[in-house]
Amino acid sequence: MTLQGKRILLIISGGIAAYKSLDLIRRLRERGASVRPVMTAGAQAFVTPLAVGALAADKVFTELFSREDEQDVGHIRLARDCDLIVIAPATAGLMAKMANGLADDLASTILLATDKPVLAAPAMNPKMWSHTATRRNHATLVADGIHFIGPASGEMAESGEKGEGRMAEPLDIVAAAEALLDNGPKPLAGKKAIVTSGPTHEPIDPVRYIANRSSGKQGHAIAAELARLGADVTLVSGPVTIADPKGVTVVHVERAEEMRDAVIGSLPADIAVMVAAVADWRVASASGNKIKKQPGEAPPPLLLTENPDILKTIGHHAKRPKLVVGFAAETQNVAENGRSKLQRKGADYILANDVSPHTGIMGGDRNTVKVIGKSGDEDWPEMDKQAVAERLGTLIASHFS
Repeated sequence: MTLQGKRILLIISGGIAAYKSLDLIRRLRERGASVRPVMTAGAQAFVTPLAVGALAADKVFTELFSREDEQDVGHIRLARDCDLIVIAPATAGLMAKMANGLADDLASTILLATDKPVLAAPAMNPKMWSHTATRRNHATLVADGIHFIGPASGEMAESGEKGEGRMAEPLDIVAAAEALLDNGPKPLAGKKAIVTSGPTHEPIDPVRYIANRSSGKQGHAIAAELARLGADVTLVSGPVTIADPKGVTVVHVERAEEMRDAVIGSLPADIAVMVAAVADWRVASASGNKIKKQPGEAPPPLLLTENPDILKTIGHHAKRPKLVVGFAAETQNVAENGRSKLQRKGADYILANDVSPHTGIMGGDRNTVKVIGKSGDEDWPEMDKQAVAERLGTLIASHFS
């Protein structure tokens, strides 16, 4: 793994998103990185140094003028004795200090003294993120070479407001850190890949639609992994709330027909990985106006028609990629249905998984898949979706090696 043996200095600043830092520590350590935490005074109001230190299995540094720490480690050594500094969350206040070279606490002093790459994950109220001062500070930091992941759009935990300002999810931050520290081989260099991800939304009327619970986490992770391995990746994404992966060309779509057209428009390609949970059906004729309830009357019938089968279209296309991988989300007879899908859709591999409600796979962070190929099947153990992406990347690279 890219992070195996890497030393991450994690700066946690004050904001409600600080609670996500606990999961981030776990994700980084799962991938073999060591994590040394630094907490601002504000961060300690949201999560305790005890919890952070327990997960990091390292001392938590909080004070600039600590006699013990300055003799033992010191802020200069903290700034230099790492491979990467991650700031999660990065508040508007800390970004302002960084942009203006202020150093009045341990975190800001480390950031002024470091010569290591810095990855910041902003988190703040949408009004704060869109404020002229914050935008100016962000532009300054980008020009200074600071790397950013997020923020994402969504509902704010502390205020209920919606907008851009949510901290990127821990797995997205991990992927960004891996990309920054990746100096490994690029076995897919020169290859072009198409990945689909997320759900599709099939309109019933201007305010209602048919959809499913797909989060896009698995497809986005696969797109990022193929890019990390050197491929030129086009990600065709349905409506999701997660950030676009770095280093990937993203085409945003809503409906299945739009996704099919975007995939075909991205051909020719060497690799196609069809992960999206495309709605099987759409309303034959969506209403141009909101369908109103009528007192005492039954709801109007919805006449459905079948959506295009994107995987089958690509599997039998005149410009078929050399390698076609599909996903089969099943709730029963997982292996049998996956094997049938492999034959009917013209795929080289099907990754079949059980998405029954009790598994928590749809929308969750973990996955359990059975890889079905023409030469046999392989069961992969339960792992997080990033690990599934890495293992699939290895499989795809071996196909071309």
